[in-house]
Amino acid sequence: MRWLFVPALRPFVLLAAGASLLLNLAMLVPSLFALQVFDRVLTSRSIETLVMLSALTLLALGFAYCMDVARSRALASAGRTLHRVLSPVALEQALCRAAARAPDTGADRLRDVTQLRNFLGSSGVRALFDAPWLPIYLFVIAMMHPLLSLVAGIGAAALALLAVTTERMTRVATDSMLRGSRSVGRHAESLIRQAEAVVGMGMAANAVGAWRERHEQLLDEQAGLDATSSRLSALARIARQVVQMTTLGIGAWLVVDAGASPGIMIAATILLARALQPVEHLISGWKQLVDSRGAWQRLAEPDALAAPQARLRLPAPAGRLELERVVFAHDTARPPLIKGISFSMNAGESLGIVGASGSGKTTLARVLVGVWQPQSGAVRLDSANLAHWDRTALGAHLGYLPQDASLFAGTVAQNIARLGPIEPGEVIKAARLAQVHDMILRLPDGYDTVVGDAGTRLSGGQRQRIALARALYGRPKLVVLDEPDAHLDAEGEDALKSVIQALKACGTTLAVVSHRAGLIGQLDKIAVLKEGALQAFGPAAGVPVGAHARKVHVLPASVSSAKGAVA
Repeated sequence: MRWLFVPALRPFVLLAAGASLLLNLAMLVPSLFALQVFDRVLTSRSIETLVMLSALTLLALGFAYCMDVARSRALASAGRTLHRVLSPVALEQALCRAAARAPDTGADRLRDVTQLRNFLGSSGVRALFDAPWLPIYLFVIAMMHPLLSLVAGIGAAALALLAVTTERMTRVATDSMLRGSRSVGRHAESLIRQAEAVVGMGMAANAVGAWRERHEQLLDEQAGLDATSSRLSALARIARQVVQMTTLGIGAWLVVDAGASPGIMIAATILLARALQPVEHLISGWKQLVDSRGAWQRLAEPDALAAPQARLRLPAPAGRLELERVVFAHDTARPPLIKGISFSMNAGESLGIVGASGSGKTTLARVLVGVWQPQSGAVRLDSANLAHWDRTALGAHLGYLPQDASLFAGTVAQNIARLGPIEPGEVIKAARLAQVHDMILRLPDGYDTVVGDAGTRLSGGQRQRIALARALYGRPKLVVLDEPDAHLDAEGEDALKSVIQALKACGTTLAVVSHRAGLIGQLDKIAVLKEGALQAFGPAAGVPVGAHARKVHVLPASVSSAKGAVA
């Protein structure tokens, strides 16, 4: 459990350790009270001595209460500090991994951080602070009588062996169940995200059936682990009782035959119960201990929660875009989705990206804004590789409308302002540029209308037009629109054409993925994709719009003046 002593947690852990020291010293007093009552009060029959001993013991127990509370509060503060430090980094990585469509979405990192925080507030971590006091209690018992200490030591060793056995018997099963639980959880989340299609096509019964099959397998694994853990926990509780009973019996024998005092017998039994209690708690809470250790090991993996590298802030770009033999693939074992694409655009130029379904248009759009990083080659904005930009700084110069234009839970204004501080002038300016200002004013609360989770309170066209305003917020130098006309009616399409003209007029570099000839005809250049390769690139007048998805038109030599005309 070395992770408890990382710099951020060390002050709280040391405070908890100090409180544990004073707590366990105070918990020696009840056994001494029993010793004095049996050996002194009963023989002297002194009520004054009993009252004084009782007062001192109550004072010690009150002090122990204060130390126990202080320790719990220190560990709870450590949990909050851990969550405060790690959760933002974990969430940022979860967002980046989800955007990159990584196999591990990164959301498990958040669960790991929560697991550690919960562990710091549990009885298991308090048992860790109490367990090292076992030798001290055995030493005190040895001072009372060596034979009692020997019996107690054997009992403690038996419980420690049981703890090791518990760890070995449950480690693999615990790790397997954790992986299965997270897999089942992600499956359920995936079904919920696709609820509209699942319910709309009558797939709910099949979907639930597939999920239930995996869930039942998980429950079977959990039942086996619970059975093993419960047996070992019950054995630990019985073993502790056996050790206490044995100690009490030997103590009674010593009193009868060896002339030991009854106080020693009772005091040793009380001390032994206190000494073995944390060991029993560790065994019963071993699953949580193993889960926490595994969570920390995953978080400690290279790059698991690596903070973003600080980068030199580059000057605001003019908007020149260059692609240098860009290759992208999700999996190196499969053919790449983008195959050596090269072309360039001057600042203020507009580009239409066309091709048949599955040709790589959306993939290229994501690469253009740096959501997906190419395996080889580079995407450059004003000669600077996008991978070298600070993402926050770069975001202010980029506008991106993804194919699935979801909104954030919040108001229209918060969405347009990209969840940052709302500057009314800039929000309205972006809405006017996106030709959506009048539409927003007709909403129930205008710019303060709450759109609901993912914008579910708005129609598809409204969501897309507000997402377009979000993409244009702050007048970015490079704007990439992926199927911006997918959910628009005739009025929305006319507004979109006006937006494109306005962006061209103000010198914004623009890339648009679309199939519609009326929209593509407004753009300066066209890039034709086929199976991830660039088949043609050049002025819009040189590539027949109607043939994008069916026939490849390689442009004449004049196009080669553009950098990397044909991949």
